[in-house]
Order: sequence, then structure tokens, then C-alpha cells
Amino acid sequence: MFVLGIDPGLSRCGYGAVRQNGRSTEVVSAGLITTPRELQVAERLSILLSDIRGILSELRPEVVAIERILFRSNAKTAMSVGQASGVVLLAAFEAGCEIVEYSASEVKLAIAGYGSAEKLQVQKMVQILAKLDHIPRPPDVADALGLAFCHLANHSHQRALRTAERLEAR
Repeated sequence: MFVLGIDPGLSRCGYGAVRQNGRSTEVVSAGLITTPRELQVAERLSILLSDIRGILSELRPEVVAIERILFRSNAKTAMSVGQASGVVLLAAFEAGCEIVEYSASEVKLAIAGYGSAEKLQVQKMVQILAKLDHIPRPPDVADALGLAFCHLANHSHQRALRTAERLEAR
């Protein structure tokens, strides 16, 4: 399975692609898309859309895992992240990818084993899972890789449950 994790943002959008073959995982690509703050929102969204389309075209992932937006305090941040998320969802849909969304706590639970894990704990686990010498930087990239690893873990768990159900039905 080949998963592209995306941590959406208008100023900073992290992405991380992970391929799983059996028990082996490999980070194929990871990076950060930025848009200049001095541009109008529509122009920044256009840049983001173009860059995401380029990444999807180049990598051709099966699944795009994106962080589900859950904001309670800062409406301005929520709006720009929501706009960026919409652009990513549109591009993934147009590319024919399966799309899944995970909350931050779901990612923390899948990666660190605890839904309220500290950000640094999750980043260190991403480093271990990705077999990297250092924590991926900036944090948006680590978060995107975390989303990809989260989906791989959830997919493996769901596959195991389906197998157990089939065995039990015999």
C-alpha cells in the first residue's frame, strides 16, 4: 500500500509518502509546501492546489490520509486550514485516490499508543517508524508522515479483524 499523508495548512502544508510492502515500510518522499503570506488567499490556494496536484501526479499514491480539522479557539486559523484542507481533498478526489481523514488524537493513538501523547513523543515515534537519523523537520512534515503511518496501522488492524471474522464464520 502506498499512502500520502498531508497535514494541511495555507502557510505550511506538510506531506509525507510511505510505501508498505508486507512488513517493510519505506518513506518515499516528504516535504513542505509554503505559500507567501503577502499574496491574496485565492492566489495562495491556487499555488497549493498546483503543488498538491504535482505531488499526486508524480507519486501516484493509492490513499491520501489528511488531518481532520478540529479547532475550538482560533477561527482565523481554522478558516485557512479548512480552505487548505478543501483544496487537498479536491486534488486527491480528482486524482482518483482513496481519501481518509484522521483526527490528531487518532494519529497520536496509532503512532504513540496514547491519544493525548505529546507532540515530541509522536515525532520521535515517526522518526523510529521512518527509520530516520533525526526527527523530521519542520513539525508539519513529521505530522504528515504520522498520518501516513496511522493509516497503515489502521489498515493492517482492519485487515486482521476481517481475517478473524472470516475464520470465526467457518
